[in-house]
Amino acid sequence: MKVLVIGGAGYIGSHVARLFADRGHKIDIVDDLSTGTKENLFPDYGFFQGDIMNYEWLVGVMQRGVYDAIVHLAAKKAAGESMLVPEKYATQNISGTINILNAACAASIKKIVFSSSAAVYGEPQYLPIDENHPKNPENFYGFTKLEIERLLGWYDKLKGIKFMALRYFNAAGYDPSGTVHGLERNPANLIPVIMEVAAGIRPHLEIFGTDYPTEDGSGVRDYIHVSDLAEAHYLALEYLAKGNPSLSVNLGSEKGLSVLQIVNAARRITGKPIPAVITDRRKGDPARLVASSAKAREVLGWEPHYSDLDTLLETTWRAYERHQKAQ
Repeated sequence: MKVLVIGGAGYIGSHVARLFADRGHKIDIVDDLSTGTKENLFPDYGFFQGDIMNYEWLVGVMQRGVYDAIVHLAAKKAAGESMLVPEKYATQNISGTINILNAACAASIKKIVFSSSAAVYGEPQYLPIDENHPKNPENFYGFTKLEIERLLGWYDKLKGIKFMALRYFNAAGYDPSGTVHGLERNPANLIPVIMEVAAGIRPHLEIFGTDYPTEDGSGVRDYIHVSDLAEAHYLALEYLAKGNPSLSVNLGSEKGLSVLQIVNAARRITGKPIPAVITDRRKGDPARLVASSAKAREVLGWEPHYSDLDTLLETTWRAYERHQKAQ
């Protein structure tokens, strides 16, 4: 198939694009390179640099490409920031997706794999969270993802665009083979921030609260290796290509890792002190969020293979070490 990967130069998108290309799909990338990097673009890709807010340009790209499917990963994604500047998230995430969907209609593209988030659920009422859990986002980022899923549902009903929404929480790790290694600029997620401290890029790590009702007082999240996420995107497109109905599924390791667990393991793996400062909780952060992936196993045949703590950290540290040596 010929697939347009929107956000394909970014951290998750670059791993998705590489896996798709390695398995025989023709890949074109749309990215504005605001957080993605040219290091993640390979000679066998087509590349269009531009902003999804530019609707006419986006229509032109899609109509010229004759694509079989879209993988949509372009988004602002820092939960804390979304509570401070919701207008940025409403515009880029919701309005940007409306542009993508309208352009897909104009180009008669009928399949889309969407990068959603377990943040659509909010504070868990039970664990692990499955797809039937109430959806009450605790931060505006999660709200945008839920609204996009609702939009996808309507475009399915009215325009026949079939979708698979993949709900995952924290992506981490890097390509174990080292092929994809371009670092995300200005990361906001925990593990790359820890690695920036270990590499001397940041002076210290901020830990947002150690008074949660968890084993060590720090927040607990479900971390999925980015290569496992790439596999899920590939399986999702295979699912849609067989004519199956639209669906939203969770992707989780079903194992919660706390902030302090990760920091202590990172100190061991990197051999660096990784200084940390404890600050107040961030508004909108649940204490614990762990997702069930039973439905993904059943429907997609998906299983995580790289999502243990040491692999998450070791593959990330190798990518940062590579960049340190290159400087």
